[in-house]
Amino acid sequence: MTRLGKVTSSAGIAFLLMQFSVVVFAQAKQAALGVDIRPSSSGQTGAGTGNTESTAAKSGTADGSGNPRLGGEHRPLYRLTPTDVVALSFTLSPEYDQLLTIQPDGYISLKDAAPVFAQGLTLEEFRQTVVRAYAGYLHDPQVAVALKDFEHPYFVAGGEVGKPGKYELRSQTNIVEAVEIAGGFTHEAKHSQVLLFRHVNDDLIEAHVYDLKKMLKERRLSEAALLRPGDLVFVPRNAVSKIEPFLSKPSFGMYVSSTQF
Repeated sequence: MTRLGKVTSSAGIAFLLMQFSVVVFAQAKQAALGVDIRPSSSGQTGAGTGNTESTAAKSGTADGSGNPRLGGEHRPLYRLTPTDVVALSFTLSPEYDQLLTIQPDGYISLKDAAPVFAQGLTLEEFRQTVVRAYAGYLHDPQVAVALKDFEHPYFVAGGEVGKPGKYELRSQTNIVEAVEIAGGFTHEAKHSQVLLFRHVNDDLIEAHVYDLKKMLKERRLSEAALLRPGDLVFVPRNAVSKIEPFLSKPSFGMYVSSTQF
C-alpha cells in the first residue's frame, strides 16, 4: 500500500471513531435526562418511542376514580327493614301493581308469586329479586320499585327523665339535648352517670358513661356525644356501680367505656 493509501485509510478510521463517539455521547445525554433509548417495536430509538406504556399508566388517573367529587366515593344506599312499605309498578302488567309491607321476619308476600326475603336489600336489589320471582309467571317482567314509607330515625330515653319514651331523631341531636327533649332530669336523676347505649351489630351493644353535670357546669357541650338512630339514653337513679348487674349479662354483650364516640 502506498503512503497516500495509508493516510486515507487512517483518516477514514478516525472519522468513523468520531461519528461513533458522537452517537455514544448523544445516547448518554438522553439517558441522563430520563429519555428511554430502548428500541421500540419498529426498531427506532429516542424519546416518545419506547415509553408509551409508562405514559399511559400515569395518565390513567385522569378518569376521576380516586376523587370523591367525581364519583370515587358514594354514600351508602338505603336498605330495607321490617315495616317498610314499597310499591311495585309493572309496566306491561299493571294488574300486578302492589303496595306491600315488609313483615317482621324480613319477608314480603307477592301477588301470585312466592314470598321473597327483602330485609337488608337496596331498592335495586329488591327490584331484581322481584323480577326473578315473576320470571316464571310473566314474560320479561318489567317492574319499578318505590319506597313509600319507612321507619324514621329515632332514639329512646329512659330512666330518670321527665317523659321516658321513643322520640324521632329529626336532626343532629347530642345527649344533653336528648335529655331535654325527654322532659329533662327528675329530682332523683344521677346527672354525672348518664349512659348511652348503642348497637354495634346484632350481638354487641356499647355502653358509654357521660358526666352531664360536669359538662353543663363547665359549659363544655361541645364534648356531648351526638346521637345515632336507635340509641338509648338512660339516666340512672344511682351510680353506675349500682346498675352493673344489668351490664354484665352475657346476653347483652356490652362493655362500658368512658371515652366519647
